Amino acid sequence: MNSHKVTHTGERPFSCSFCPKTFQRKHELTNHARTHTGEKPFSCDICQKSFSQTGSLKAHKLVHMRDCQMHSCRVCSKLFKVKNSLKMHFRRVHAREMRFSCDFCQKPFFDKKDLNRHRRNHTGERPYSCSVCQKAFTQKKFLTSHARTHTGEKPFSCDICQKSFLQRSHLNTHRIRHTGEHRFSCSVCQKPFFQKSNLIRHTKMHTGEKPFSCDVCQKSFSQKGGLKTHKAIHMTERAKYKCQICTTLLASKEKLGNHIKRCHTEEKIFSCDICQKAFALRCDLISHRRMHERPFSCFLCQKTFALKGDLLKHTRTHKEKKHFSP
Repeated sequence: MNSHKVTHTGERPFSCSFCPKTFQRKHELTNHARTHTGEKPFSCDICQKSFSQTGSLKAHKLVHMRDCQMHSCRVCSKLFKVKNSLKMHFRRVHAREMRFSCDFCQKPFFDKKDLNRHRRNHTGERPYSCSVCQKAFTQKKFLTSHARTHTGEKPFSCDICQKSFLQRSHLNTHRIRHTGEHRFSCSVCQKPFFQKSNLIRHTKMHTGEKPFSCDVCQKSFSQKGGLKTHKAIHMTERAKYKCQICTTLLASKEKLGNHIKRCHTEEKIFSCDICQKAFALRCDLISHRRMHERPFSCFLCQKTFALKGDLLKHTRTHKEKKHFSP
């Protein structure tokens, strides 16, 4: 409980003896200190490569999993080198345990709860809804994850750089970057990538594929982000909610309401507990708090930033130094 409280108080009682950086928890300081000492106590039992953090070792082991093309049983997690061995294991050990089947597609399940969750994919039922924005979900875990976008909570933190994430899967993906291992490379230009999704996006530059098309004007894009940016043009054209104070056009009632609170109201009910600055919207307070917490840190030099964009600009300076160094 005391460990959790420091996330709210901002207290950082553990300081590094090598540099001015401070930490909220002792294990964060221990992990950071290894960047100065060079200690790497965690080694891979396959190739003996050493790492300073357990998270980096786990991320590294995924490389061996891919190289060996191991196949994991979804029931008991047992690993097999040959896919047919996995199929045989499943039939012999688990097939009889699957007592429930979907009446839409006949897919079998061990547990009735799993079957009920699966059936919602067919029925479209979404029993879990957000109390803030009313968005609905098929599973409770999706609602829990979504709710963090409103509260700003990021419960999964990297044990190397202390960067926090909304979801555990995002943390696992991030950890791979600390290993320095590019697991995927382009077959055309050999450019390396940490994630398969980034490789897939990149290959579209070579193929010319543009799978994302605008439903308004049919213009196509290679990336989903490009389509989203383009759609903002149509949103502006269709904007029908006009501010009566400054005549700004907004695309929805919600955005109009936020605009009025942010720009034209004197009421500011959300205040920073560190500097007492007040805001009309919670999201503005969350953004402001980052100025105090500086949650984005460079894994190369440990410099911290309040905004992710500032961190990205900073990391480019390392790339430029590396590129121009003799």
